[in-house]
Amino acid sequence: MKTIKIFDTTLRDGEQSPGCSMNLSEKIEVAKQLELLKVDVIEAGFAVSSPGDFKSVETIAKAIKDCSVASLSRSVKKDIDASYEALRQAAAPRIHVFLATSPLHMQYKLKMTEEQVLEHIRESVAYARSLVPDVEFSAEDASRSDYAFLARAVQTAVDAGAGTINLPDTVGYVLPQEMQAMIEYVRQHVDGIENVDISVHCHNDLGMAVANSLASVGAGATQVECTVNGIGERAGNASLEEIVMAIHTRRALMDADTNINTKQLYRTSRLLSKIIGVSIPPNKAVVGANAFAHESGIHQHGVLAKRETYEIMTPESIGLTTNKMVLGKHSGRHAFDDFLKELGYQLMPEELDAAFAQFKELCDKKKEVTEYDVEALVAQKAAKVVEHFRLKQFVVNSGNTIQATANVTLEDMSGATQEQVALGDGPIDAAYQAIEKIVQMPLHLNNYKINAVSHGEDALGEVVVKVSSENRTVTGRGLSTDIIEASMLAYINAVNKLLGA
Repeated sequence: MKTIKIFDTTLRDGEQSPGCSMNLSEKIEVAKQLELLKVDVIEAGFAVSSPGDFKSVETIAKAIKDCSVASLSRSVKKDIDASYEALRQAAAPRIHVFLATSPLHMQYKLKMTEEQVLEHIRESVAYARSLVPDVEFSAEDASRSDYAFLARAVQTAVDAGAGTINLPDTVGYVLPQEMQAMIEYVRQHVDGIENVDISVHCHNDLGMAVANSLASVGAGATQVECTVNGIGERAGNASLEEIVMAIHTRRALMDADTNINTKQLYRTSRLLSKIIGVSIPPNKAVVGANAFAHESGIHQHGVLAKRETYEIMTPESIGLTTNKMVLGKHSGRHAFDDFLKELGYQLMPEELDAAFAQFKELCDKKKEVTEYDVEALVAQKAAKVVEHFRLKQFVVNSGNTIQATANVTLEDMSGATQEQVALGDGPIDAAYQAIEKIVQMPLHLNNYKINAVSHGEDALGEVVVKVSSENRTVTGRGLSTDIIEASMLAYINAVNKLLGA
């Protein structure tokens, strides 16, 4: 049985999708979770694109020890040099070089002849190979390339020292049978291709990303590039959790499996969703809220009689806990720690202390604390943000016969407090205007969303906001049993992210 490598590009291609940007601490948190998930390669970013991207690649490269860390580079020396410098301290660095090979891209984007493209591939791959032992070459827009020229480009990259060849469906154009035909053609027409990994990177513009990736594995691909929850540009990328569980569930048919710890899939999906503030659709395959729900009477009867009648995989296989332990104000630190471990969290002692203190505060407000409440608390604590401002106290007055007013007091890093009063169209608007008066920076609320973390009258409310200032957009999150407080905490969290950049 062959092992299919999983190349995760959540932190590079995934983060390029609108509204999915992350700060450095959030990227580190995601990278460490991907390491626990046991992906083979983490593409940490595009080092040359900005100082921020360089820093994130460099920091992730230092932090990750159990999988390869890659940086994307165009086929030019300055990009490759930037990737090398950022990856210098990585345990297993990979430089990922790309150049387009389709007639459309070569004529209109690159303005290069076929021979010029081949020469660029030869020079860039050889140069990258002189710096690190692990080089990947991607033929951008491979799926719309002439097969004969594509084979020449791949041969050039293999001869120059590339250990992985990526054949992407960059614009999500082709169907599974076409991906299969492309892989088979390259395998038949490139000398030495059996000694390198064939990779695929499929986009989801026609909803075919996962199907195209699986067809490629069937045709001989040994690496799949994907993202958690399928995030990415336009309609997104192939979904990591769907690819992994499709291979795992049908491994006998595919004669293949992955190194992924599938019990970390649900936790990874939820963590990313909370960090970027993009909800997982309830009908999302594998990790959606309805993935293991059965409402039809016929389905319920079948599952109760024998689970396999309507479930092809178990909730436990992706990390959904069956633990029914109830936590409350009398629960001790040890029970809380055990509960977190059951959910897949391994906290450092100081992180556990902080989370336990917040858990105790929540217990005073709620009769029963669920796993969803605990998970939300820990996920919020994981995203470390410098607190330039902290909510000290607030009073909000609102009704259908008066204009809403908010009196808000914030504490800054020095411990000094500032108080402002504002009127608004509602309690949230008034509170946000008061906050804006204190922080004195131009803020624009792009999106506001509130979710109940659990059930019941005392449910923990989670507010997620998208806030922009001077061409930068960040996601803010707030948690409280009081939705007005949660709203203010989310707005202040966004402000702190903007100030901490």
